[in-house]
Amino acid sequence: MKSFFADLHIHIGRTTAGNAVKITASRELTFANIINECLTRKGIDIIAVVDSACYGVLKDIRSLMDKGELMELEEGGLLHRDKVTVILASEVETCEPSGGSSHQIAFFPFLKQISEFSRIMSRYISNMELSSQRAGLSCSQLFEVVKATGGILIPAHAFTPHKGLYGNAARRMADVFAEAGLDITAVELGLSADTDIADRIDELNESSFLSNSDAHSLGKIGREYNIFELEKPTFREVVLALHRRSNRRIIANFGLDPRLGRYHRSFCTVCNFITESHPPVLACEKCGSGGDKFVRGVLDRIVQIEDFPEPRHPPHRPPYNYQIPLEFVPGVNNSILDRLISAFGSEMAVLHSASKDELKKVVGWEIAGKIILAREGKLSLSAGGGGKYGSVVGALKQDEQLSLL
Repeated sequence: MKSFFADLHIHIGRTTAGNAVKITASRELTFANIINECLTRKGIDIIAVVDSACYGVLKDIRSLMDKGELMELEEGGLLHRDKVTVILASEVETCEPSGGSSHQIAFFPFLKQISEFSRIMSRYISNMELSSQRAGLSCSQLFEVVKATGGILIPAHAFTPHKGLYGNAARRMADVFAEAGLDITAVELGLSADTDIADRIDELNESSFLSNSDAHSLGKIGREYNIFELEKPTFREVVLALHRRSNRRIIANFGLDPRLGRYHRSFCTVCNFITESHPPVLACEKCGSGGDKFVRGVLDRIVQIEDFPEPRHPPHRPPYNYQIPLEFVPGVNNSILDRLISAFGSEMAVLHSASKDELKKVVGWEIAGKIILAREGKLSLSAGGGGKYGSVVGALKQDEQLSLL
């Protein structure tokens, strides 16, 4: 078995022709640029592009395959230069009869299958050129379409207040997936959540958890990621790992400390106040606003619906490692990041392989020290909320400085 870095939620900003796909994403986020970023800078082995069913993106994929830059693998996925495996995926917004809406990600092994999925979904989505569009389908109905076309379905960023299944659509997965919920093998945690949060929900005991970036820019790729233990990087092997079969598995999740996430605590849009009181806080403590003027935080929501006041991790649950991306580390600007990648080959190498002494030689002891603390999740943080990231405290404490000398 081998270990592979995987980020299974990356968006497309623009097609090669310059047409918008994900409106809020960077225009530099093209299919070709994503692959190049993973190959030359990030060190990510397996990615999923979640706008692959959009018409313009499908055209770009076919073009890259015709040029021989992408090769379809026998066990699913597209391989680029024997280095990066691309999983074809589609993020879709579903809507329940109760009115709650949420995002789901459908993953497919082959171009033929996602093309057929795209064709079918054009009946339910008004604009198949754009990303993450609302479909006239419920979670259960979408599940049946995905299953019929040979894919698997996973709830995206399940706990976030905007379009997360638990955050916006239901108290339990079983409420919206009914019997189909038995085949939902994995859940994407999303920004502001981790396994300590998710493992307070009893029905998730058997689920595998994914920590993905939901990248809207090239720099955000790999902000959160997973380490898979597989025989080889293919769609089939990834699915086996999600099911924890044949010794394939996820051996680690990496992501931001939830406090750094944009939706960790509840936030008032009237007075821009991020709550600090004991959760759950469901109305503004400062001005009293509630309803749609008050964005319920992930922590506050989980305390509201939890089965257990403390997490109960099943034996199969891998560790969740709090790791601050290099771009969040105080003092690491673009120039220093380029210097680090040039010295060590990729961001993954900086975060996982470079020693303290090696880092010191490239960027000096202070920045090296911050990188070490960042990858150990030990930098001081302030909580985020209401769409605003938390922050990292820039200066090292005296005891931290001494430990790094």
